Amino acid sequence: MIEWLTDNWYKIAIPMVAFLAACVVGLWLKRISSNTLAQWGKRTDWEGLELIRIPVGRSIFLWFLLLGAAIGSQVSVLPAETKSIIIKVVSTLFILSLGWIIIFLSERILNLYLPRAKFSRPTVIFIINAIRIVMIIFTAMVLLDIWGIPTTPVLLLIVVIILALAITLRNIIPDLFAGINIGSSLNIKVGDYIKLETGEEGYIIEISWNNLRLKGINEITYVIPNRQLLEHKVINYGLPLKKAKEPFLFYIRTNLTELTGIKAKNLHELSENLKKVPDAVVEYHTHRFLEDHNYLTPEPANDFGIWIGDTLGEEALGERMASVNTFEFTSIVALRERFVGIIEEHLTKGPDSREAMTGREFYFMKSVSIILPSLYVVNDLREFVETLRKISVSSLYFHMFESRLRLGKGLNDFSIWLKDSLDEGNLSDEIARLDPYTYTLEGLRLTLIQMIEKRIKQI
Repeated sequence: MIEWLTDNWYKIAIPMVAFLAACVVGLWLKRISSNTLAQWGKRTDWEGLELIRIPVGRSIFLWFLLLGAAIGSQVSVLPAETKSIIIKVVSTLFILSLGWIIIFLSERILNLYLPRAKFSRPTVIFIINAIRIVMIIFTAMVLLDIWGIPTTPVLLLIVVIILALAITLRNIIPDLFAGINIGSSLNIKVGDYIKLETGEEGYIIEISWNNLRLKGINEITYVIPNRQLLEHKVINYGLPLKKAKEPFLFYIRTNLTELTGIKAKNLHELSENLKKVPDAVVEYHTHRFLEDHNYLTPEPANDFGIWIGDTLGEEALGERMASVNTFEFTSIVALRERFVGIIEEHLTKGPDSREAMTGREFYFMKSVSIILPSLYVVNDLREFVETLRKISVSSLYFHMFESRLRLGKGLNDFSIWLKDSLDEGNLSDEIARLDPYTYTLEGLRLTLIQMIEKRIKQI
């Protein structure tokens, strides 16, 4: 063995020298590239430098190790077939390392810059995975060519797989590209309150590669395919507003009329019966017009004044009764006392000589309210104003009119909630100062919406 090494040392030394020389050059280039990138980074202040500097330096050294192995094998006395196998192995390792470094660097750079360009996280993941798949396929094709394996069958297989996926995912692909479009635009983002022309609305809680998830009123979650966002009109109201301390629950009110069996044929009987009938009777004869004729601007009238003027012929007294502004009263008790006081004051001036004809008496009727919670529970001004567009006029009447007398605070439910739960004192006072009796119910709804929308724009 010693004699053979003495005679053939150069057959081992030359390949080793070639390999070591490549290693030295690789170490030198690794250091040079690292220093060059560091200096360039200081000049440009590029924050992505640290993402590539170390991986690039290590890759350069690895590539020169492989180059040294390839050169060493070629200058050695190994058989030609062995040299060919070594070259293929070295080429395979080089292609694998090159593919890996491209995937690694692209993933880091895309993760750095795509979110800043307002791409959603699912879109970023999709782009990275797409690059990864393309690089894997390209690397595999190059490796097959290196080892002399025919690539035509593989290409055909890839085409068949792509076509099969296209057919299978034909309903998903439009959502996929729509998701990329949404993710790359600044139109909508997580946290925005949006409304689709198809009726769905709420805050965006997630944008994925194929759909969007909305958290609607009442905590209902909608799953919207991405393509639907491009096919239909979408209104974006912007970022979330301040959340209320307590949610507001809208109620539905159904009103039934009940005959009490009590009637009056003159002012004295009207006054005496008015003193003892339930509050619901007074409420019926003073507020019924608002609901029954919600499409008209209500007159400040009541059934008592109309009956006194039309049936008894006491026009002056009827006008005085009709002129009572019910909005000034915070309770049915106070309103009842006002009516009784006007009638009794009139009776002190003279005898009650006029009586209604048979069949024209004043029949006292009673409002029977059935109040049920609706499906609408709101937590902020945006949800509140959008729900105002949807509720029935009976629900609006309940919260704006009946609540003032029911609570005895002189305030409607909306003003109380805005002040106590949202700290919107100015808006609460502005709504409280409205005289709802000068609007139709639809006109009142529109006025409330305009006032709240104005406030939202100021936030």
